Formats: sequence, C-alpha cells, structure tokens
Amino acid sequence: MKILVVGSGGREHAMIWKISQNPQVEKIYCAPGNGGIAGLAECVAIGAMEFERLAAFAKEKEIDLTVIGMDDPLCGGIVDVFEQNGLRVFGPKKDAAILEGSKAFSKHLMKKYGIPTAAYEVFRDPDEALRYLETAKMPIVLKADGLALGKGVLICKTLEEAREGVKTLMLDKQFGSAGEEIVIEEFLTGREVSVLSFVDGKTIRIMTSAQDHKRAKDGDQGLNTGGMGTFSPSPFYTRDIDQFCREHIYQKTVDAMRMEGREFKGIIFFGLMLTEDGPKVLEYNARFGDPETQVVLPRMKNDIVRVFEACVDGTLDQIELEFEDNAAVCVVLASDGYPEHYEKGFPISGLERFEGKKDYFAFHAGTRLAEDGTVLTNGGRVLGITACGADLKEARKKAYEATEWVRFSNQYMRHDIGKAIDEA
Repeated sequence: MKILVVGSGGREHAMIWKISQNPQVEKIYCAPGNGGIAGLAECVAIGAMEFERLAAFAKEKEIDLTVIGMDDPLCGGIVDVFEQNGLRVFGPKKDAAILEGSKAFSKHLMKKYGIPTAAYEVFRDPDEALRYLETAKMPIVLKADGLALGKGVLICKTLEEAREGVKTLMLDKQFGSAGEEIVIEEFLTGREVSVLSFVDGKTIRIMTSAQDHKRAKDGDQGLNTGGMGTFSPSPFYTRDIDQFCREHIYQKTVDAMRMEGREFKGIIFFGLMLTEDGPKVLEYNARFGDPETQVVLPRMKNDIVRVFEACVDGTLDQIELEFEDNAAVCVVLASDGYPEHYEKGFPISGLERFEGKKDYFAFHAGTRLAEDGTVLTNGGRVLGITACGADLKEARKKAYEATEWVRFSNQYMRHDIGKAIDEA
C-alpha cells in the first residue's frame, strides 16, 4: 500500500510515524515534508496548495490513499480535486471544511442547531464593530473569520484593546483577507480542552482528550502561537463532561453538517471551554490539531490507516477507538522570537538520543535537511519533544528531561507546559 501525506509540520510527522506502523504500508510520500519526516517518508517538493500537481503525482505513483494534514488545502478544496481525479483521499471536502474555514459559519451553525457556544455577533463593517464595542461587556474576544495559522484570536481586556483589535484585524489586515469579517463574542472562563474525533459523514468516534498551551511565554503570557505544548489526557475532562458533550455537541455537529448538505468526512477537532454553565464550543478545526496530535497518536492503539479508510468508506460504526491507559506531554522547542521575527538555519544536535527509545519522540515541525545530512532549524516551532509516562506527572518530567538532549542556537521553550496537572 502506498500513502501520500500532505503537510510539513509536527502534526504530519506524528501522523506518518503512526501510519508507518501498518505492515501493509510499503511506501509513504510526504509533500512537502521536513527534515524529520525524511527519515520515515520520501519527501516530495510539491507545495500543499498545488492541488493539480499533487493529484498528478498521486496518479503517477499509484497512491492508494492520500491524507491531508493541513487546514489551508482542505479549506481550499484539495479533497474535491482529488475525488474529481478518481483518487482516494482522507479529509473533508471544501463545503464541509468551512466548519474551520469560517468562524461566522460555525457560529451560525451552532446557534441554529442548539450547540452550546459563546454569545456572539458578526461584522463586516469596522465602524459597526466599533459601535457595538461601546456597549459590550469586557473582556471580549475578537476572531478573524478566516484561517490565520491559529493566531487570529484576540482576547481584549479593555475597550481600548478591543478598538485596537478591530483596527489590527479589519483595517491593518494583519491576517489578510481572514479579517475582512470578524466575530465578536463573549469571553468565557474555565478550563480549555481539545477533543479530536474521526467522522465518516454519519458516525463519530471520539479520541482521547488533550490540552494545548497557545501563548508564547510562561504563565500564559505573550502572543498567541500555533501551540507551545500540550498534554493528554486532560484531568479536567471528566466522564460526566464527556457524556454531556456526546449528547449535546459531538453527534449534533455531525448531524447538523449533514442536514446542511455538507457531509463531513475526516477529523473534527472540538475546542471546548469547560464553564460553570457546562461545556461550550470555542472553535472547530477540520483536521488534526498541532501539537495535540503529538500526544494523542502515541497513546492510540488502533491501526490509523484502517480508521482513515473507514472514514472514507462510511464504515466507522464498525470501529471502536482504543487508547493506552497512560499519559503524554509535548514541549515545543521554538526559535526565539516566534511567533513574530526569528532566525533559522541553525544546526540541531542530539536528535540521535531519541533513536530506539520507546516512550520518547522528537516530532519535527520546522526543520530541513542540509545537503550534508545535517538537520537545520527552518521555522518558528522547530521540534515537539514528546514523552509518555504512567501518568501526567511522569510524562511531564520525562518530556522536560528529553528537551535537554537536543540543542540549537536561538532555542526557546515554555517551562510550564502541563503545570495545570498539579492543580487537578
């Protein structure tokens, strides 16, 4: 069996690591891939948004299944292009990926179908947004409607910050066209939890829970990033909360998309806030989260290829997901200055320490291979150092120990990933 994975981050590295465990998989390609992925798959110099070239490559190499890791190609319609070419592909079509691609769409969907979420208003006119803020309760949340690399959410504590946020999103267009329409919603308080799921259009299967750390600096300070670390499972995601979400959020979302004529096949990522009034949906993603994938997949017992195929074929009801009774923690090693300005091209040493170690992983996010085989930094988030343990405290201890095995210039990380574990 030949598999093509589209993407280049830590998420894709974790997916390929999991795919490679299937004995029927004889060859894995990744477009465009990175320096770590190159150890498991053949990297192909085709960009994730070059749909026709990717489809032609899949035909040429007789790829049996293509797995789309990234949000941009999904929202851009890559699955539609592959299906039009008669190719098997895992991921939602463009009309379903809008669940992530438009915050306004997802908020309207939740309101229409009674799925619990924060109160909100949608604006295309910056003057109207500013007038609304004059009477709004602070703090408040501003969200760019479109894709913004996980950074288009602004939490504004004061009216002045909120006004500046409207300027940033709508007038300065810091996130380009993503900010042409914005969602302004009430600020929710509580624990944030990420829950990933597989969906085949009708059936949904829930994976284990995780918790991400979005802010760049310790103590949840600094700018929003794509994620600085994560842990799984979340001790705050109890059996009662899981039961509530299964009844009022998960299946209702799948059914709502089908009733809207937008059948969803692939991954739905539920970003939840556990409020005093119960769980509410903060956001949906239409693909694996990053770095959540790096703690969820090492704990997953199932053959992931079989699950992918069940989603494509509409037979997910025949599969029950199983996860190890353990825990995992991922600490992101980043380039200092991320998510704004940072240098890259520095050699990384110590990666060989991870070879042959069962419970330790160095998932590559922003790396590339030099001509002499040296692995170089090539992005803001460079590595996801992940460790598994009997419980969260052991996994956290092992993950931070493993961060000391690797070195590169300009290295930066948070030192409090999973600190909330101590409060559980």
